[in-house]
Amino acid sequence: MENTIGVDVGGTKIAAGVVDAEGHILERLRVPTPAGVEEIDARIAEVVTALLAQSGQAAAQTAVGVAAAGFVDQNRTTVRFAPNIAWREHPLAASVGDRVGLPVVVENDANAAAWAEFRFGAGAGVSDVVLITVGTGIGGGIVLDGNLVRGSFGIAAELGHIRVVPNGRPCGCGQFGCWEQYASGRALLRAARALAIEDPQAAKAMLVLAGGDPAGLRGDMVSEAALAGDPGAVGLFAELGRWLGEGIASVANVMDPAVVVWPMPAICSSSRPGPRSPPT
Repeated sequence: MENTIGVDVGGTKIAAGVVDAEGHILERLRVPTPAGVEEIDARIAEVVTALLAQSGQAAAQTAVGVAAAGFVDQNRTTVRFAPNIAWREHPLAASVGDRVGLPVVVENDANAAAWAEFRFGAGAGVSDVVLITVGTGIGGGIVLDGNLVRGSFGIAAELGHIRVVPNGRPCGCGQFGCWEQYASGRALLRAARALAIEDPQAAKAMLVLAGGDPAGLRGDMVSEAALAGDPGAVGLFAELGRWLGEGIASVANVMDPAVVVWPMPAICSSSRPGPRSPPT
Protein backbone atom coordinates (compact mmCIF):
# COMPACT_ATOMS: atom_id res chain seq x y z
CA MET A 1 0.00 0.00 0.00
CA GLU A 2 1.35 3.46 -0.92
CA ASN A 3 2.00 6.23 1.54
CA THR A 4 -0.76 8.77 2.06
CA ILE A 5 -0.90 12.37 3.23
CA GLY A 6 -2.92 13.26 6.28
CA VAL A 7 -3.96 16.85 6.98
CA ASP A 8 -5.46 18.02 10.28
CA VAL A 9 -7.23 21.37 9.91
CA GLY A 10 -8.01 23.28 13.09
CA GLY A 11 -9.02 26.81 13.89
CA THR A 12 -5.44 27.97 14.45
CA LYS A 13 -3.15 25.52 12.66
CA ILE A 14 -2.92 23.05 9.80
CA ALA A 15 -0.75 20.05 10.69
CA ALA A 16 0.09 17.54 7.98
CA GLY A 17 2.29 14.53 7.40
CA VAL A 18 3.18 11.68 5.09
CA VAL A 19 2.07 8.39 6.65
CA ASP A 20 2.91 4.82 5.66
CA ALA A 21 0.67 1.76 5.87
CA GLU A 22 1.92 0.95 9.39
CA GLY A 23 0.99 4.38 10.73
CA HIS A 24 4.52 5.78 10.82
CA ILE A 25 4.81 9.51 10.10
CA LEU A 26 7.60 10.01 7.55
CA GLU A 27 7.37 13.76 6.95
CA ARG A 28 5.74 16.59 8.90
CA LEU A 29 4.65 20.14 8.14
CA ARG A 30 2.73 22.68 10.22
CA VAL A 31 1.43 26.10 9.16
CA PRO A 32 -1.06 28.66 10.56
CA THR A 33 -4.68 28.40 9.46
CA PRO A 34 -5.64 31.43 7.33
CA ALA A 35 -8.92 33.26 7.88
CA GLY A 36 -10.97 32.68 4.72
CA VAL A 37 -12.48 29.45 3.43
CA GLU A 38 -10.85 29.69 0.00
CA GLU A 39 -7.55 30.64 1.62
CA ILE A 40 -7.74 27.53 3.82
CA ASP A 41 -8.34 25.28 0.80
CA ALA A 42 -5.40 26.87 -0.99
CA ARG A 43 -3.18 26.47 2.07
CA ILE A 44 -4.10 22.78 2.37
CA ALA A 45 -3.15 22.32 -1.27
CA GLU A 46 0.17 24.11 -0.69
CA VAL A 47 0.94 21.85 2.25
CA VAL A 48 0.13 18.70 0.26
CA THR A 49 2.30 19.87 -2.62
CA ALA A 50 5.18 20.66 -0.26
CA LEU A 51 4.96 17.25 1.39
CA LEU A 52 4.98 15.52 -1.98
CA ALA A 53 8.15 17.40 -2.82
CA GLN A 54 9.74 16.58 0.55
CA SER A 55 8.98 12.89 0.31
CA GLY A 56 9.69 12.51 -3.42
CA GLN A 57 6.45 10.62 -3.95
CA ALA A 58 4.74 10.32 -7.31
CA ALA A 59 1.39 12.09 -7.15
CA ALA A 60 -0.37 9.22 -8.89
CA GLN A 61 0.48 6.92 -5.96
CA THR A 62 -0.87 9.19 -3.23
CA ALA A 63 -4.22 9.96 -1.64
CA VAL A 64 -5.08 12.69 0.85
CA GLY A 65 -7.10 12.44 4.05
CA VAL A 66 -8.32 15.69 5.60
CA ALA A 67 -9.37 15.70 9.25
CA ALA A 68 -11.74 18.62 9.76
CA ALA A 69 -12.96 20.10 13.04
CA GLY A 70 -16.62 20.10 12.09
CA PHE A 71 -19.65 18.09 10.98
CA VAL A 72 -18.78 16.02 7.91
CA ASP A 73 -21.45 14.49 5.67
CA GLN A 74 -21.92 10.74 5.28
CA ASN A 75 -20.09 10.75 1.94
CA ARG A 76 -16.97 12.18 3.60
CA THR A 77 -16.70 14.99 1.08
CA THR A 78 -18.46 18.04 2.56
CA VAL A 79 -18.09 19.92 5.84
CA ARG A 80 -21.65 20.79 6.75
CA PHE A 81 -20.79 23.04 9.69
CA ALA A 82 -17.73 23.99 11.73
CA PRO A 83 -17.75 26.07 14.93
CA ASN A 84 -14.33 27.68 14.49
CA ILE A 85 -14.00 27.88 10.69
CA ALA A 86 -16.56 29.41 8.30
CA TRP A 87 -17.35 26.07 6.65
CA ARG A 88 -21.05 25.84 5.83
CA GLU A 89 -21.95 23.00 3.42
CA HIS A 90 -18.45 23.41 2.02
CA PRO A 91 -17.32 20.80 -0.61
CA LEU A 92 -13.84 20.49 0.90
CA ALA A 93 -12.86 17.24 -0.82
CA ALA A 94 -13.64 18.56 -4.30
CA SER A 95 -12.05 21.95 -3.64
CA VAL A 96 -8.77 20.49 -2.42
CA GLY A 97 -8.84 17.62 -4.91
CA ASP A 98 -9.15 19.99 -7.85
CA ARG A 99 -6.12 21.91 -6.62
CA VAL A 100 -3.82 18.92 -6.03
CA GLY A 101 -5.15 16.44 -8.58
CA LEU A 102 -5.42 13.65 -6.00
CA PRO A 103 -8.22 11.65 -4.38
CA VAL A 104 -9.32 13.40 -1.17
CA VAL A 105 -11.38 12.01 1.71
CA VAL A 106 -12.67 14.28 4.49
CA GLU A 107 -13.41 13.01 7.99
CA ASN A 108 -14.27 14.61 11.30
CA ASP A 109 -11.01 15.09 13.19
CA ALA A 110 -12.07 13.17 16.30
CA ASN A 111 -13.35 10.27 14.16
CA ALA A 112 -10.00 10.19 12.38
CA ALA A 113 -8.17 10.17 15.71
CA ALA A 114 -10.38 7.36 17.05
CA TRP A 115 -9.67 5.21 14.01
CA ALA A 116 -5.94 5.91 14.30
CA GLU A 117 -5.95 4.84 17.97
CA PHE A 118 -7.90 1.72 17.07
CA ARG A 119 -5.52 0.80 14.26
CA PHE A 120 -2.17 1.86 15.64
CA GLY A 121 -2.44 3.19 19.18
CA ALA A 122 -4.00 2.71 22.59
CA GLY A 123 -6.97 0.79 21.15
CA ALA A 124 -4.87 -1.82 19.35
CA GLY A 125 -6.02 -5.33 20.15
CA VAL A 126 -9.63 -4.52 21.12
CA SER A 127 -12.82 -4.09 19.12
CA ASP A 128 -14.60 -1.32 21.05
CA VAL A 129 -12.94 2.03 21.63
CA VAL A 130 -14.17 5.47 22.65
CA LEU A 131 -11.88 8.45 22.09
CA ILE A 132 -12.35 11.77 23.88
CA THR A 133 -10.42 14.74 22.50
CA VAL A 134 -9.88 17.59 24.93
CA GLY A 135 -8.79 20.88 23.41
CA THR A 136 -10.56 24.18 22.87
CA GLY A 137 -13.73 22.06 23.05
CA ILE A 138 -14.45 18.36 23.45
CA GLY A 139 -14.74 15.96 20.54
CA GLY A 140 -15.39 12.26 20.33
CA GLY A 141 -14.93 9.23 18.15
CA ILE A 142 -16.40 5.76 18.60
CA VAL A 143 -15.32 2.39 17.19
CA LEU A 144 -17.72 -0.47 17.96
CA ASP A 145 -17.10 -4.05 16.88
CA GLY A 146 -14.25 -2.81 14.69
CA ASN A 147 -16.34 -0.25 12.83
CA LEU A 148 -16.22 3.54 13.04
CA VAL A 149 -19.60 4.86 14.18
CA ARG A 150 -20.59 7.77 11.94
CA GLY A 151 -24.38 7.78 12.29
CA SER A 152 -27.08 8.22 9.68
CA PHE A 153 -25.91 11.70 8.66
CA GLY A 154 -22.19 11.44 9.40
CA ILE A 155 -22.18 13.48 12.61
CA ALA A 156 -22.31 10.87 15.39
CA ALA A 157 -20.09 11.02 18.50
CA GLU A 158 -20.31 14.77 19.12
CA LEU A 159 -19.76 13.92 22.77
CA GLY A 160 -18.81 17.46 23.78
CA HIS A 161 -22.39 18.51 23.15
CA ILE A 162 -24.00 16.13 25.59
CA ARG A 163 -25.89 18.38 27.99
CA VAL A 164 -24.58 17.96 31.53
CA VAL A 165 -26.12 21.06 33.15
CA PRO A 166 -29.75 21.91 32.28
CA ASN A 167 -29.99 25.60 31.35
CA GLY A 168 -26.24 25.90 31.91
CA ARG A 169 -23.60 27.90 30.08
CA PRO A 170 -24.38 28.83 26.46
CA CYS A 171 -22.52 26.82 23.85
CA GLY A 172 -21.49 27.66 20.30
CA CYS A 173 -23.72 24.83 19.06
CA GLY A 174 -26.79 26.75 20.24
CA GLN A 175 -27.54 24.60 23.29
CA PHE A 176 -26.98 25.36 26.97
CA GLY A 177 -24.99 23.31 29.45
CA CYS A 178 -22.91 21.22 27.03
CA TRP A 179 -20.10 19.09 28.48
CA GLU A 180 -17.38 21.05 26.68
CA GLN A 181 -18.44 24.25 28.46
CA TYR A 182 -17.23 22.68 31.73
CA ALA A 183 -14.41 20.30 30.73
CA SER A 184 -12.32 21.84 27.94
CA GLY A 185 -9.44 24.21 27.38
CA ARG A 186 -11.90 27.05 26.92
CA ALA A 187 -13.60 26.15 30.21
CA LEU A 188 -10.25 26.00 32.01
CA LEU A 189 -9.24 29.43 30.75
CA ARG A 190 -12.62 30.93 31.63
CA ALA A 191 -12.30 29.59 35.19
CA ALA A 192 -8.72 30.86 35.49
CA ARG A 193 -9.66 34.37 34.43
CA ALA A 194 -12.63 34.38 36.80
CA LEU A 195 -10.39 33.29 39.68
CA ALA A 196 -7.87 35.99 38.82
CA ILE A 197 -10.60 38.64 39.03
CA GLU A 198 -12.40 37.31 42.11
CA ASP A 199 -9.35 36.23 44.15
CA PRO A 200 -6.09 37.67 42.76
CA GLN A 201 -4.08 36.21 45.63
CA ALA A 202 -5.22 32.67 44.79
CA ALA A 203 -4.30 33.28 41.16
CA LYS A 204 -1.05 35.13 41.93
CA ALA A 205 1.29 32.77 40.07
CA MET A 206 -0.87 32.81 36.96
CA LEU A 207 -1.22 36.58 37.08
CA VAL A 208 2.57 36.96 37.24
CA LEU A 209 2.85 34.98 34.02
CA ALA A 210 0.10 37.13 32.46
CA GLY A 211 1.77 40.42 33.42
CA GLY A 212 -0.90 41.13 36.02
CA ASP A 213 -3.77 41.24 33.55
CA PRO A 214 -6.48 38.53 33.92
CA ALA A 215 -7.49 39.08 30.29
CA GLY A 216 -3.93 38.22 29.26
CA LEU A 217 -4.06 34.73 30.76
CA ARG A 218 -3.54 31.86 28.32
CA GLY A 219 -4.00 28.14 28.74
CA ASP A 220 -0.27 27.45 28.66
CA MET A 221 0.18 29.86 31.59
CA VAL A 222 -2.36 27.92 33.66
CA SER A 223 -0.52 24.70 32.78
CA GLU A 224 2.87 26.21 33.66
CA ALA A 225 1.61 27.42 37.04
CA ALA A 226 0.04 24.02 37.78
CA LEU A 227 3.24 22.18 36.90
CA ALA A 228 5.09 24.47 39.31
CA GLY A 229 2.68 23.42 42.07
CA ASP A 230 0.60 26.59 42.31
CA PRO A 231 -2.48 25.65 44.42
CA GLY A 232 -4.85 27.88 42.45
CA ALA A 233 -3.89 26.40 39.08
CA VAL A 234 -3.83 22.86 40.47
CA GLY A 235 -7.33 23.40 41.82
CA LEU A 236 -8.55 24.50 38.40
CA PHE A 237 -7.20 21.32 36.83
CA ALA A 238 -8.77 19.25 39.60
CA GLU A 239 -12.17 20.76 38.83
CA LEU A 240 -11.63 20.20 35.12
CA GLY A 241 -10.69 16.58 35.83
CA ARG A 242 -13.84 16.07 37.88
CA TRP A 243 -16.01 17.25 35.01
CA LEU A 244 -14.10 15.06 32.56
CA GLY A 245 -14.41 12.04 34.81
CA GLU A 246 -18.15 12.47 35.24
CA GLY A 247 -18.68 12.78 31.50
CA ILE A 248 -16.44 9.83 30.63
CA ALA A 249 -18.27 7.68 33.20
CA SER A 250 -21.58 8.51 31.54
CA VAL A 251 -20.21 7.70 28.07
CA ALA A 252 -18.82 4.41 29.38
CA ASN A 253 -22.24 3.50 30.80
CA VAL A 254 -23.76 3.90 27.34
CA MET A 255 -21.00 2.40 25.16
CA ASP A 256 -19.33 -0.17 27.45
CA PRO A 257 -16.02 0.19 25.59
CA ALA A 258 -12.93 -1.93 26.24
CA VAL A 259 -10.78 1.22 26.15
CA VAL A 260 -11.41 4.93 26.59
CA VAL A 261 -8.61 6.92 24.95
CA TRP A 262 -8.02 10.40 26.25
CA PRO A 263 -5.17 12.10 24.34
CA MET A 264 -3.58 14.85 26.40
CA PRO A 265 -1.15 17.70 25.65
CA ALA A 266 2.61 17.44 26.14
CA ILE A 267 2.28 17.72 29.94
CA CYS A 268 1.21 14.08 29.94
CA SER A 269 2.74 11.10 28.18
CA SER A 270 2.01 7.42 27.92
CA SER A 271 3.40 4.37 26.22
CA ARG A 272 1.32 2.85 23.49
CA PRO A 273 1.22 -0.67 22.06
CA GLY A 274 2.36 -1.34 18.53
CA PRO A 275 0.26 -1.26 15.33
CA ARG A 276 -2.40 -3.81 14.55
CA SER A 277 -3.74 -5.24 11.34
CA PRO A 278 -6.79 -3.62 9.70
CA PRO A 279 -10.13 -5.08 10.88
CA THR A 280 -11.85 -7.59 8.61
